[in-house]
Amino acid sequence: MSSKIKATEALNAGKEAVETAVATSAAAATKGIEQAQVAVKEQLATVMTNATGAFKAVEDVVDFQKGTIEAFVKSGQIWAAGVQDMGKALFAQAQANMEEGMATAKALAQVKSLKEAMDLQGAFAKTAVEKAVAEAVKTQESTVKLVETAFAPVADRAKLAMEKFSKPLPGFSNAA
Repeated sequence: MSSKIKATEALNAGKEAVETAVATSAAAATKGIEQAQVAVKEQLATVMTNATGAFKAVEDVVDFQKGTIEAFVKSGQIWAAGVQDMGKALFAQAQANMEEGMATAKALAQVKSLKEAMDLQGAFAKTAVEKAVAEAVKTQESTVKLVETAFAPVADRAKLAMEKFSKPLPGFSNAA
């Protein structure tokens, strides 16, 4: 065998080895690229799912806060109307007390004896105390009812917040 044949055979063997190595490397690279593309697509899908869940959660929080502000406004309106009504009632009560005092003063001016004046003054004082106690109880009951009514919308929102936000956000888990 001549050296020319041996060189040709060696060259052909080297060429085949290079072609095999290139083909194997190309196949491995193609497979690696395909796997990387699949992994990137899966990660992108996960990111998009989580982002969509996060955006939805933010929208839910904004909507919830809008409802909370509305509850506070409603609570304030109820409170203001209740305080106004109680003020009117207290003013009417004070006016009635003043009229009774004036009537008693006129009656005192027309008494004929000290005993009659003492009896009239005693009756006025007894009636005034009884009315004051009754009005104080009525005012206390009205105040308690007003507080309960005025803060009911806020209490309802707090209850709803506990129910709504004790659940995990969509797309997220509680596991750390």
